[in-house]
Amino acid sequence: MSKDPAFLFYTSDFLTGTSFLTNEQIGKYIRLLCHQHQNGHLKEKDMLKICLTYDEDVFEKFEKDENGLFFNLRLDEEIYKRKAYSESRRNNRKKKEVKEEDMLIISKTYDEHMENEDENVIINKKEKRKVFKKPSIEDIKKEFPTFNAESFINYYESNGWMVGKNKMVNWNATVKNWIAKDYNQQTQVTTNKPKFGTLNDD
Repeated sequence: MSKDPAFLFYTSDFLTGTSFLTNEQIGKYIRLLCHQHQNGHLKEKDMLKICLTYDEDVFEKFEKDENGLFFNLRLDEEIYKRKAYSESRRNNRKKKEVKEEDMLIISKTYDEHMENEDENVIINKKEKRKVFKKPSIEDIKKEFPTFNAESFINYYESNGWMVGKNKMVNWNATVKNWIAKDYNQQTQVTTNKPKFGTLNDD
């Protein structure tokens, strides 16, 4: 059987998940997803061949399986759903010749349809999604010694650790984003977001 030529691509989820990546990093990420879809889980040398060097922001989009190979969990789920849906439809067509009184039994063979992005049910799936863990002041200061960790934590504790309309998934990237904003807008302070500068800022 030839390889499946496509998988569902949710643009809104992708834009949210790559909001802190550069255009170059997004290009690497897309190519790695395509190779995983066509060739399966990736070796480290395959990752480095595309990224040229270790890129932490791109590599953290992938997990390692029991064989030490890299894979994107969401892509694995979409591949499985598309395969299960196609197989259920193919099996249903084969049973169309069964007598009419048996049709009620046939209808139960349909697998859950892949079109609904909320139906992320994986049968016999052992992997679990990573759960976001709120950082402590010490965690932040360890990575960003001069950053105002107290103000950062106070702000996100007050809004339920939301970044826009989405739950925070990577506090490290969010801190980097605040630092970048502070660098580019040193004197601009909005009414709904405190200025998270360094401890040494005036």
